Amino acid sequence: MKMKQTSKKFDIDLRAGTKVFGKWHNKHYVIKKRLGKGAIGTVYLCETGGKLAALKISEQSTSMTVEVNVLKSLQQVQGSHLGPYLLDVDDWVSPSGETYSFYVMEYLKGQSMEQFIRNQGGTWVGVFLLQLLDDLEQLHQSGWVFGDLKLDNLIVLSSPIRVRWVDVGGTTQRGRAIKEYTEFYDRGYWGMGTRKAEPSYDLFALTMVFLNIYYPKRFEKVAESEKLLCRKIDQVKELKPYRMMFKKALLGQYRTSKEMKNEVIRAVYQTQNKSRVQKNSTRKLSNIPFYLELGGISVVATFFYLLSLLL
Repeated sequence: MKMKQTSKKFDIDLRAGTKVFGKWHNKHYVIKKRLGKGAIGTVYLCETGGKLAALKISEQSTSMTVEVNVLKSLQQVQGSHLGPYLLDVDDWVSPSGETYSFYVMEYLKGQSMEQFIRNQGGTWVGVFLLQLLDDLEQLHQSGWVFGDLKLDNLIVLSSPIRVRWVDVGGTTQRGRAIKEYTEFYDRGYWGMGTRKAEPSYDLFALTMVFLNIYYPKRFEKVAESEKLLCRKIDQVKELKPYRMMFKKALLGQYRTSKEMKNEVIRAVYQTQNKSRVQKNSTRKLSNIPFYLELGGISVVATFFYLLSLLL
């Protein structure tokens, strides 16, 4: 991960069983294990009131305040699934007398998109693509850009099956310079655009998310990055229905997430109609499972996308 501004690397090691007491709200949290560490703070699985939650702690109070404000803003977006729900914000005075800022959010238990798609198949590419585009549309309309959009910041929940965001630390107000980014997902790294916080920045990163699923070892930039990335897209058969959209996103040809989402929806229905015609011409209806007859990939994508809008 790259930071726009250089800051001291935060590191704190809380052992399992450590009790974190809120200085102002008098709530306490028992640390279970560490979930991850970033440039700003460390996230732990904790227990409070018999329930599990995720606690992020740091000595960088200003940066933590920014993240909390982002989470609060996202929660104000009506009916959104943007980011984890914020549960508490407080300070903790450690036994050695040092004061740390922390906030507590809902614990999202699931699996990575890469793992899920590899286990369940490329059918889910369309499902997750539509879900993420819908979320990004809401985020952008509320005045924010995700910024550090990457596989590590996404998780798939099982009931219902849905992608959720687990880290909004890189979220930046539209029009400003991206404050956090990861090189592989950053269009500036590839020489294909600026680091201005605008919808097209997130759409480039979104395309790289799906490339990273099928190229887990990633690949390095070259002099002709545009040709390289387009070729990588063409080489993945699971991305075939969405190749045109992914390439347009790489080239910054969408002004909004809604534009890309509408084209993905049209591609889904075109795939459905094409599949239906092909199957009708080769098999009898009575011998084909219902979901296959309606067009496999596109039907699953449409069904779960519409379901996600209702939940």
